[in-house]
Amino acid sequence: MSDVLCLGIIVADMVAKPVTSLPQKGELALVESIQLHNGGCAANTATALVKLGFTASVCGMVGNDGLGQVLIHNLINMGVDTRYIAKTDRADTSASMVLVDALGERSFIHCTGGNGAFQLEDFPEQSLENTKILHIAGSLLMPAFDGEPCAEILRLAKAKGLVTAMDTAWDDSGRWMKALAPCLPYVDLFIPSLAEAKALTGLENPQEMARVFLNYGVKNVVIKLGSEGCYILSGDTEYRIAAMAVDAVDATGAGDCFVAGFLAGVLRGFPLERCGQLANAVGAMSVTSVGAATGVKSLAETIAFLSSNLNRQEGQWWQQ
Repeated sequence: MSDVLCLGIIVADMVAKPVTSLPQKGELALVESIQLHNGGCAANTATALVKLGFTASVCGMVGNDGLGQVLIHNLINMGVDTRYIAKTDRADTSASMVLVDALGERSFIHCTGGNGAFQLEDFPEQSLENTKILHIAGSLLMPAFDGEPCAEILRLAKAKGLVTAMDTAWDDSGRWMKALAPCLPYVDLFIPSLAEAKALTGLENPQEMARVFLNYGVKNVVIKLGSEGCYILSGDTEYRIAAMAVDAVDATGAGDCFVAGFLAGVLRGFPLERCGQLANAVGAMSVTSVGAATGVKSLAETIAFLSSNLNRQEGQWWQQ
């Protein structure tokens, strides 16, 4: 049994840092490091969940190429279940060039690749058996699957009694809510970033954004605020949870690790506020190392870090 099935994007991340400016045509710019890492919301979230001590499967698509083989090999070595990853000759494995500046902020150059080729017919329905949570990881970067096909899988998951969660990615195609709206009535936990929530709603205030998503049928909204923490709205109950200060090295995958922390809290039966605190802690720890999920530790280590960063009363709750 997998605690969480992460259905979504799988990406080879070429991470270069620090990148202070792009070279002019014909020029060369030196950086301290260029590393190949597993990336993509599905792979990142699943890896972080396993490092926290849970079980996770990934469902998605890679190309029949060297990058795809490396990504699957790395996931297997991390303890992630890869049986539901399809291989295709229709496209290359998705890849990103991740340009990290001196402050740890990232810019991306992305090739959709196999993620863009994945469609409803590629989804193995048996993957929904013996799992607790279906997490759509990287919605809006799977053009053949976004919208009604994704909604159909979410409907099926709800019919089987699964908890459903959804994270979004930046939609350079501009479809935004048109692609997302069919899915939202079947989503228990909607977890976009602040920038994505702004683009989806056209609003600036997190509470107003979250209310829009609730009106579309989402049960609980969690907006990732980066260095400001997160905002949660469930019905008329809201929480604003501050982030934890760390020395950021690389923010790649921090949002996916945040999601893993939140889902870990759900699996443990924590109330939403505690899930948000745990998510903030996992996200904070993730930025202390280069690469998505590299900085994530065990649940016990994360709770120790969390309790040391809260006031005495809150810290005692986590040490119980």
